[in-house]
Amino acid sequence: MRTFVTGETAVRRDVYRGGRVWSEQALRVIADNAEALVTACAPGAQALWPSLYAKARADGDRSVRTEAFDAMARGEWELEPGWWQDTELLLWKPPTAWFSINAFYTAAGLRNWYVNFEQPTIRTDGGFDTFDLTVDLVIDPDLRTWTWKDEDEYAHVRRLGIVTDTEHQAVELARAQVLAMLEERAAPFADADRWAAWRWDPAWPAPSLHRREGADPGGAAHAFCDSAGRPGP
Repeated sequence: MRTFVTGETAVRRDVYRGGRVWSEQALRVIADNAEALVTACAPGAQALWPSLYAKARADGDRSVRTEAFDAMARGEWELEPGWWQDTELLLWKPPTAWFSINAFYTAAGLRNWYVNFEQPTIRTDGGFDTFDLTVDLVIDPDLRTWTWKDEDEYAHVRRLGIVTDTEHQAVELARAQVLAMLEERAAPFADADRWAAWRWDPAWPAPSLHRREGADPGGAAHAFCDSAGRPGP
């Protein structure tokens, strides 16, 4: 398994069953060790989104997100370029966990913690693959209060079969695992003050997606390169 170097670009891909890419996001590596791959991005970081999901973001219309999930179930979607906006993001991803723990920052500091329930990581030459399973947990900066998010969308993707019964069971176990970590102040929550003080290094440019000539953005596999054809960053 490849180990990434601090400062290197790593691309997160959400890959639906059958190997088709649902989204891509360029991230900067903060640390890579046995505990977790820690990455980050800042406004301007390049991404690829499903066109309907991008429309939902632009219009602020959650009903279009439902259309995007319907399109996923049918296998009918196209990707379009996008850019990370508004916040700095820190992403802590254990290698076998059915979740990632994220922190969002504004100019005022840590806005909130955010747990994204998703498939375990599969490393690639250019980053890692996973798949967002829709339901999330939003945690206040002081770690004292939290709220489940997108339960309605989770129920919808369950009905569509996007999240299988096996995946649902894994999510239920992961929910309990994350709540225990939160209560025990374990894993990244053990260093909550240090992570709360983290900021994007202004010397780093926003990470970008660089693609070999002829690569298909919606295809099953990608290799990300710099302008000289070398593997990223």
